[in-house]
Amino acid sequence: MIIKNGFLINPRTDEARKADIRIEKGIIQEIGLADSFDLNEQEEVLDIDGLTIAPGLIDTHVHFRDPGFTHKETLHTGSLAAAKGGFTSVICMANTAPTVDCPAVLEDILTRAREEDIHIYQTAAVSCGLKGQKLTDMDELSKAGACGFTDDGIPLVNAAMCYEAMKKAASLDYPISLHEEDPAFITNNGINHGNISEALGIEGSPSVAEEVLVARDCMLALNSKAHVVIQHISSGNSVALVRNAKALGANIHAEATPHHFTLTDEALLIHGSLAKMNPPLRTEKDRVEIIQGLKDGTIDLIATDHAPHSAEEKSKPLTSAPSGIIGLETALGLGIISLVEPGHLTLMELLEKMTCNPAQLYHLPGGSVEVGKPADFVIFNPEETWIPETFASKSCNSPFRGMELKGKIKYTICNGNIVYTAD
Repeated sequence: MIIKNGFLINPRTDEARKADIRIEKGIIQEIGLADSFDLNEQEEVLDIDGLTIAPGLIDTHVHFRDPGFTHKETLHTGSLAAAKGGFTSVICMANTAPTVDCPAVLEDILTRAREEDIHIYQTAAVSCGLKGQKLTDMDELSKAGACGFTDDGIPLVNAAMCYEAMKKAASLDYPISLHEEDPAFITNNGINHGNISEALGIEGSPSVAEEVLVARDCMLALNSKAHVVIQHISSGNSVALVRNAKALGANIHAEATPHHFTLTDEALLIHGSLAKMNPPLRTEKDRVEIIQGLKDGTIDLIATDHAPHSAEEKSKPLTSAPSGIIGLETALGLGIISLVEPGHLTLMELLEKMTCNPAQLYHLPGGSVEVGKPADFVIFNPEETWIPETFASKSCNSPFRGMELKGKIKYTICNGNIVYTAD
């Protein structure tokens, strides 16, 4: 295949120019100036004049609910949602049923994942059964194909155990990702403790629940030398703690979700349980400080925390409904309208946090448009508006349904194959 006349944005090499790209056997063979290639009769040509082409997006934090919760999502429907959102690589969390805490469960998922059209990577749990009491065999899980370690959804409350896990992850050169919410401070999870929760008559979850564990783990990261990821950061104070730890020399990273840099806890008054998530949406001050963290590089990853739930589950009363929203299909559009259009990030900087940064941290082969790299691309029109109405995900729990976004995705290409085409 030859992809012609696209405007290439490649954060890894800081390129922004018109280009043609030749693909053979799923690998980028040649990158040249627009209309510079001699065409072979056997080659398929995709002319994308007027569109932007970038590395396929990479999401470091998704829940495909498979095995155990396939009424919400499966590996197949999750991969369809990813492709529709421009993602060619995703990293699944370990809180399935059974938990991904042994090679047998991990190998089953990875075997089935190879049947899908995108790259599906799998983390393994830090603790057996996500109980926070005994470390998994991280050596064996790494050999079996895990790409990192996390108990996401449940915090590692035992500091000594968390430190041991970090040291083991450091010895393996694997990232360890942490869900930072101390349950001792939380009365109702998924809802920020503040003016909105008080108006709703709910105690909620204060930001200090996140901040105390972020502070602890910043220091553990500094001492362990591990690559530690603060997942779905929600508090401005947490951003400041990560910034300080980076300045001290810690190998610490942070994820920001599109919902945390777009919405505040006021969204609960409009969307109810569709705006309930762990950690919660917080105040405008927190949202602004998350954006500042993205601007200055404190936050180096944008991840969706794609968390499907059935309509029946989300229709329960606010304090009973599960936390989380789907995010793969709206992530790029939210990044453009919330970060690029207001001038907080350039499109190059947005894509950096969604392509080459996650690829580098997790040692993934994609994330850049270079000769010899996988032919994984997202092709989109950054100026075209669109409205998410239907989803490829098995679930539709999103507060962004019906919202006008920008950045219409036209094609997603993975391993040289077109895996999504816009209607």
